[in-house]
Amino acid sequence: MDSAQLAQIKNNKGFIAALDQSGGSTPKALSLYGVEAGAYSGDEQMFDLVHQMRTRIIKSPSFTAERVIGVILFEMTMDRMIDGMGSAEYLWQRKKIVPFLKIDSGLAEEKDGAQIMKPIPELDNRLKSALSHGVFGTKMRSVIKQANPVGINAVVEQQFQIAKLICAKELVPIIEPEVDIKCPDKAAAEELLLTALSKQLDKLKPNENVMLKLTLPEKAGFYSQLANHPQVVRVVALSGGYSRDYANEVLAKNPQLIASFSRALTEGLNAQQSQQEFDAMLETTIQAIYKASVK
Repeated sequence: MDSAQLAQIKNNKGFIAALDQSGGSTPKALSLYGVEAGAYSGDEQMFDLVHQMRTRIIKSPSFTAERVIGVILFEMTMDRMIDGMGSAEYLWQRKKIVPFLKIDSGLAEEKDGAQIMKPIPELDNRLKSALSHGVFGTKMRSVIKQANPVGINAVVEQQFQIAKLICAKELVPIIEPEVDIKCPDKAAAEELLLTALSKQLDKLKPNENVMLKLTLPEKAGFYSQLANHPQVVRVVALSGGYSRDYANEVLAKNPQLIASFSRALTEGLNAQQSQQEFDAMLETTIQAIYKASVK
């Protein structure tokens, strides 16, 4: 584990950008960017276009380590190049922004009001690849749709089981048990999630450090106790479908959470914008998310 990267993620002001849309979410991300499905043919062209979008964001003069302390990458992005360097290497060596890798393979079918992750047979290879590219940590996502303790415990237990394997490779896992913002009793689900997370965190060994990526909570400051846990490097928040303005407003009320936004980060960016227009929009977005993160 790189001590400079750890210090940056643990202590620096700023937020983590989520540029990790995978195969299933890429068409929507491109559509929001002004590139419709008819503009490309097949997955290869689609991934070429989304890599161009991500490269444009990463290379923007607004996208600096002073405000963006880390970036979550999709595996295919990590394996591609930016200015002749691997994307992860470019982020750290050129911009001093800490790279993370999304390592899950998507969601299983809903059961007990939740979706655990599909099996990840490629896990070991993905972790080896992440280490070879100088990646600091990983991210894996599950989804909670109901305030059902059985489903919530299944999500959290699976996340921590895999997190321990990641810690053993000296990577820092971001555990993401997303509570769907449409959950009919979201506050109750968050109560159950807090209990389940606290129980698992208390079982971690001193050398097992994790991060948490959580949906913005109904009660301000609700996850503060998790941020103060000795095994937690940082707690970050996902926007979960909220508009950027609303997500920033709620985030600002949670002093120990910083942003890790995906769609809310790219909102308003368009492939047809001039470089000046694109950079100006991204500057406004980054400053607003940064302000809500540092409060």
